Amino acid sequence: MKDSGKYYVLYDGECGFCNFWVAWILKNDKNDLFLFSALQSEFGQNFLTERGLENKTFDTLYLYAPQHFYLSKSSAVLKIASLLGGVFSLFSFFKIIPRFFRDKVYDLISTNRQKIASAKCYLPTAQERKKFIDN
Repeated sequence: MKDSGKYYVLYDGECGFCNFWVAWILKNDKNDLFLFSALQSEFGQNFLTERGLENKTFDTLYLYAPQHFYLSKSSAVLKIASLLGGVFSLFSFFKIIPRFFRDKVYDLISTNRQKIASAKCYLPTAQERKKFIDN
């Protein structure tokens, strides 16, 4: 079941770097805007398959708003920052950089993310666990 009032963050559930950023979004989501799903989950796999996206390699972050849009890579990151508001909305400045260049930087980080962060998993609180689909 999809909640059209929420934004879905789809991420690599086996990546320590990705889990770090999911925890960061949870901490800064003061307006309860986001739900989360690992790309490896049933929800994540359905999302990818329905859009004809790669469903075996999980190196891309997606932001999805049901019946509205989905964004990937740097565009998703910038939209998340914008939605969090406050000081984070300043990251919108990076939209002046062409997407192909922002995505090249994203891909470089994505390729090296296992080296950047350990495989530690964030353990969400009981309240935060409600924001995860197919956990």
